Amino acid sequence: MTAPAIRLSDLRKNFGATEIIRGVDLEIRQGERHAIIGPNGAGKSTLFNLVTGRLAPTEGRIEFEGQDITAWPPYRIARLGLARSFQVTNIFPRLSVFENLRCAVLWPLRQGYAFWRMVDTPADVRERTHEVLGKIGLAARAQVPAGLLSYAEQRALEIGIAIAGGARVILLDEPTAGMNRGEAERAVALIREVSAGRTLVMVEHDMSVVFDLADRITVLVYGQVIASGPPAEIRADRAVKEAYLGEAAA
Repeated sequence: MTAPAIRLSDLRKNFGATEIIRGVDLEIRQGERHAIIGPNGAGKSTLFNLVTGRLAPTEGRIEFEGQDITAWPPYRIARLGLARSFQVTNIFPRLSVFENLRCAVLWPLRQGYAFWRMVDTPADVRERTHEVLGKIGLAARAQVPAGLLSYAEQRALEIGIAIAGGARVILLDEPTAGMNRGEAERAVALIREVSAGRTLVMVEHDMSVVFDLADRITVLVYGQVIASGPPAEIRADRAVKEAYLGEAAA
């Protein structure tokens, strides 16, 4: 049997006496699009920070494709094939769009960083960078400083950086937050395309995006999972409606 992409076992995180994550058990299946939803303060971003190594759990176990990665540093987890985006866009604003993507391409192509070699010399680096530019719809903006892109374009670039690094599992933290409806629809189309053949885990407050994209949904309330299942099951769950969805479930 194939191991889950991510397995969390009795995961807990305390900040002092305050319990933020309170015994989460969760499996993310290989190749699925999985949404984690819940009210503000439910612990969703904290959960992402635990999975990606930015925080160490107080208790519990985190596995990536069957391997125990509990409390590993973020760079080791990233090199296994897990990438994430953040609520606040995390790019190099003074570098061009092309240069941002090229940075992400170097490691999986075994180029690394060397002061004695021109970074743009290897043809496979240029080819892979241009390939990702096309996928995220920013080929025409390749030489523009990333800080001058629109907000929606910066979010697309951040997704591009995640896939350029060769990640098999992508975690997106509120990928459509701050976008208008048209921008959100384009973002959903992009996410659907780039996540094909990969495992996607996203935190998202826009229920139309969640029900459009997700194969399965997990509901987190006060650091605990109150429901997990396919969208139709979550939409009909009375406890979920009372705790979070309300009229959005209609």
